[in-house]
Amino acid sequence: MNGRIVILGVFVADTAYRADLAPRMGETILGRSFALGPGGKGSNQAVAAAMAGGAVHFVTRLGADPFADMARATWEKAGVVPEVTVDAESYTGAAYIFIEHGTGNNAIIIAPGAAGRISAADMDVRAGLIGGASVFVTQLEQPIAAAHRALEIARAGGARTILNPAPAAEVPDAMLALCDFVTPNESEAEGITGIRVETIADAERAADAFLDRGVGAAAITLGEKGVLYRDRDRSVHVPVFDAGKVVETTGAGDAFNGGFAAALARGADPVAATRFGCATAAISVTRPGTAASMPALSEIEALLARN
Repeated sequence: MNGRIVILGVFVADTAYRADLAPRMGETILGRSFALGPGGKGSNQAVAAAMAGGAVHFVTRLGADPFADMARATWEKAGVVPEVTVDAESYTGAAYIFIEHGTGNNAIIIAPGAAGRISAADMDVRAGLIGGASVFVTQLEQPIAAAHRALEIARAGGARTILNPAPAAEVPDAMLALCDFVTPNESEAEGITGIRVETIADAERAADAFLDRGVGAAAITLGEKGVLYRDRDRSVHVPVFDAGKVVETTGAGDAFNGGFAAALARGADPVAATRFGCATAAISVTRPGTAASMPALSEIEALLARN
C-alpha cells in the first residue's frame, strides 16, 4: 500500500553562502562559495518523500516570478504534484543560509513571501485533497492558523498527521491534540516544552511533555545522536546511520520527515518509519544542498540493508 501524502508548507529559493566563520555585525568577509537552489521545509520534505517512493501532493503559495519557475521544475523532477495558489501580489520566498565550512553547521533567515499569506480559507479550498490523504504533514513556516485548519481537515478525513514544529513557536494544545506525530529537533522541543534537550533522557522527558499535551507520539531528532521515538507504549532510540562523510546538515531534518512520511504511507510501523527516516537523513548530509541532497528509494533501502 502506498497512500497519498499531502504536505502543506513553504517553498523558498535557498541562497547558500559557505565561509569559515559568520560575519559579525558591520563586518564584511570573503566567502568560499555560493549556491542558489530550491528550499523551504515543506518543499524539501515533499521532495524527500517523493524521492523515497511516496505519492506526494504539495500545497503552497508562490509568486509569479523566476523563483516560482525553479519551484515547479524541482517538483517535476522529483515527482511531486504541485497544488499551488499563484499570488501575483507577493513574491516567491527566499532564504539566506550561512554554512560554516569546517563543520557543515548552518544558520538561516527565511523571507517566506507569498507562502506567508497562506490562510485557513486556502485549506478549505483544498479540503477534498487534504481530507483524502493517508498521511498529512505540515510545519510552522506558514501561518499557524493555516496549519491548524489543515490538521483539522486531515484528522477528520482519517489521515495520519505529522507536525514538524519548525521553526519553534507557541503551539496551542488544541493543535497538538490533532497530531499523531510531532518531529522536533532538540531546540524546537525545548522551545515548545521548556525542557532542555541534550541527552536521550532529556529527549524522553520532552517527548512525555508532548504526550501530556495530546500528541500521539514524538520523534525527536538529535543530530549526531540519532532520533528518540516515544509513544505511550514504547520508547526507542534509533542511532545515526553511517552513510559517509558529512558535507552539509541543512536538509537533514527535512530528509527525515520526508522519509518518515513515505514509510508511514507504505504502512510501516512508526519505529520502522523512524529508522527509514534516519537512513534518508544520513544519506542527505553526505551531499551539498537541500532538495538536491534527497536520496532515492533504492539508496535508502541499500543503506538499511547494510545496517
